[in-house]
Amino acid sequence: MSDITRGLAESEALEGPPEARPASNRSIAERMSSRLEMRVPVEGNLRLQEVLDWVNTHDDLYGLWIASNVTAIERLRMTDHGPVHVKIVMNLAVRLLRLLAQGGVEPCIVRHYGMKKEDAELVVALAALFHDLGMSIHRVDHEAYSLFLANDLLKEILPRLYPEPGTAAIVRSEILHAIIGHRSGGRPLTLEAGVVRIADALDMAKGRSRIPFEAGSMSIHSVSAAAVEQVILQPGAQRPVKILIEINNSAGVFQLDQLFREKLKGSGLEPYLEVEANLAGDEEKRLFRRFEL
Repeated sequence: MSDITRGLAESEALEGPPEARPASNRSIAERMSSRLEMRVPVEGNLRLQEVLDWVNTHDDLYGLWIASNVTAIERLRMTDHGPVHVKIVMNLAVRLLRLLAQGGVEPCIVRHYGMKKEDAELVVALAALFHDLGMSIHRVDHEAYSLFLANDLLKEILPRLYPEPGTAAIVRSEILHAIIGHRSGGRPLTLEAGVVRIADALDMAKGRSRIPFEAGSMSIHSVSAAAVEQVILQPGAQRPVKILIEINNSAGVFQLDQLFREKLKGSGLEPYLEVEANLAGDEEKRLFRRFEL
């Protein structure tokens, strides 16, 4: 089982499906006791492994993820923006970056600073983990709030990894840029920022749309979100990466045509991605029986 698939299973086990998550008076200790471990295939990237070890023992960071989820799930009735979401996005982002690199696309931290692709992996992993921290403060402008929360955390870990003069500051700037680039209307200026933007949008399987909708409502947003079965990243035939979306109902096309298209536009990744939706099985799944206005 991949870390992305495992993350979906853990989401159901820890929180239940989004529409079934009521407001809760669980204590902080109870919430911390069901802590989710952050994992991604490191493939020999020692700095990435050190980051994961640090992340998995950082209580304040996990507290911010809990607070982000309370805002999203319990107060706004949105899909989660906490540990499960950021773990899925991190795995998608690292996988996407590696496929792009294999296809000959050079990360910006390599092109502009002479660093290595492993450093680019670190940038997208940390940006993915920190991109929604601002939800712990407020939904409105949460991308901007994420910047100063992430900045303090990055000042803890990056000097350990990059002791050379100026290097930690540059890597921190690259990560912060990737965080702000995921907002609506954001304009990523680096490959790494575009990767995080796309990875965030691709956390859509099993109803995990990034578009908020009222719990239990019947709308094109809720129906199309429920139609997405699986997201697969693989090498493309004509371009470096193919994004394959498996759907159980034609309504799932809305997620791609109206929602994912907006995230893809201006990401900088348009020339490198093939996007395809396939209907899983021989028959469409019935997603509702009656609709009323």
